[in-house]
Amino acid sequence: MHRRVDIDCKLKKCRCIQKRRYPPDIPEKMRFLAVLALLPILFGGAAPDERPNILVIMADDWSWLHAGAYGDQVVATPNMDRVARQGVVFEHAFVSSPSCTPSRASVLTGQHFWRLHGGGNLYGPLGAQHPTYTDLLEAAGYYVGFTRKGWSPGRLGERDRNPAGDRYESFAAFLEAREKGQPFSFWFGTFDPHRVYELGSGEESGIPVDSISVPAVFPDVPAVRSDIADYYFEVQRIDRELGELLDLLEGLGELDRTVVVITSDNGMPFPRAKGNLYDLGVRVPLIVQLPEIIPGGRRLTDLVSLTDLAPTFLEMAGLAVPEQMTGRSLVASMMAAGSGRVDSSRVAAYFGRERHTPAQASPIGGGYPMRAIRTDDFLYIHNFAPERWPAGTPDAEQAFWYGAWYSDIDASPTKHFMVDSAAAYPQRFKAAFGKRPGEELYDLATDPDQMINRALDPAYADVKRALWNDLMGLLQRSGDPRAVGMGGVFDYQPYTGGIVRRPKQ
Repeated sequence: MHRRVDIDCKLKKCRCIQKRRYPPDIPEKMRFLAVLALLPILFGGAAPDERPNILVIMADDWSWLHAGAYGDQVVATPNMDRVARQGVVFEHAFVSSPSCTPSRASVLTGQHFWRLHGGGNLYGPLGAQHPTYTDLLEAAGYYVGFTRKGWSPGRLGERDRNPAGDRYESFAAFLEAREKGQPFSFWFGTFDPHRVYELGSGEESGIPVDSISVPAVFPDVPAVRSDIADYYFEVQRIDRELGELLDLLEGLGELDRTVVVITSDNGMPFPRAKGNLYDLGVRVPLIVQLPEIIPGGRRLTDLVSLTDLAPTFLEMAGLAVPEQMTGRSLVASMMAAGSGRVDSSRVAAYFGRERHTPAQASPIGGGYPMRAIRTDDFLYIHNFAPERWPAGTPDAEQAFWYGAWYSDIDASPTKHFMVDSAAAYPQRFKAAFGKRPGEELYDLATDPDQMINRALDPAYADVKRALWNDLMGLLQRSGDPRAVGMGGVFDYQPYTGGIVRRPKQ
């Protein structure tokens, strides 16, 4: 039987319009029209079956570059591209942390990952004291569930189910179990394009390997191109399954009342991408569609965070947003006319990382703590422990977890080629596998690949200082333990996952 969460709060009955703090540059008339357009399905005493459904397609390790809607001419994503034409494409969307567990937790709770304490680590717990949008929607009458990878991996702790909801075999099974007309919130957690890949699957499927645009951080060699093609093969599988989900909704007559959200938990599983605070690690696709309600065919350049999704869903359901949530609803931005920067207050994104795997040299059992601020023009990263290895120790015999070898980078042909060919590509190898200074600063106008560190350049001193002050102010205001010398909250958490070992010769 479907279990309802018993939350003793006013949210069970509340459908009033919460006071929102809209940015000053969105005209009053536009704000009014945005709310007016949503009134029939969201507020004003609307019947429960008139509230929008919510379908989140959460990919596993997918960078923003790799979809037709984001300009990639090789990977075939016709269904994503159709949603993009009919919806809103966010060109600058960022995760809170480029690691599965904390990223997914931050989406569900609408909070910066560092506020979740142990939940800020891979395989860390997500405490029940952190409300999730799924529980709040369920308490308000939504049917809630997920399939495949929900919040994961991690320990449930005091929770008695996955924070993404009850598990179902498929989206079809979920819909069949729902009461007719009941609004739903469903998390479709594909395992793609997470490794391991079938070697050569991309090229064998017809992906033109020679046409792939290889990111500058990787050597442009056949092994890397083939590896990227295998990754593309899995991205294309996400697109095919997306098409099946859309067809199912359309066949049931529910597509036009369903908010469809396409995104990912972090970037591609390659060196200097997943697990890192460069764009390849933290910048992800974000495409949102709600036919006839959200004006389609638009591309927004506002810098947004996936923590913004939880308050967005709650506002669209007519629910109050808990004070704990640090994300900001995207409703006003999605309803604003035109493309480009529609909210002048969204000029920076903040993110960070703690322990991915226990990859450091003994006796350090923690991770590689870092925080960053990303603006239109600059990326500033503060590495709190530069004596540690951002990719993990190269010395497997001296690792805290014996056998760990560059364990914060997934095993792959690209990783093994870069290690084996370090002498031929020293700059790229050092950037991906070497130690880093305490501060990194990248000028995105001249260095979009974020390879030239300007932190020690006197010409950038004022910029660096301003970004550091902005970042540290946000960390302190939001209660980041790392910013006040309490990093042990992250460093000494139990770990129940595995490690990446050196391949057998």
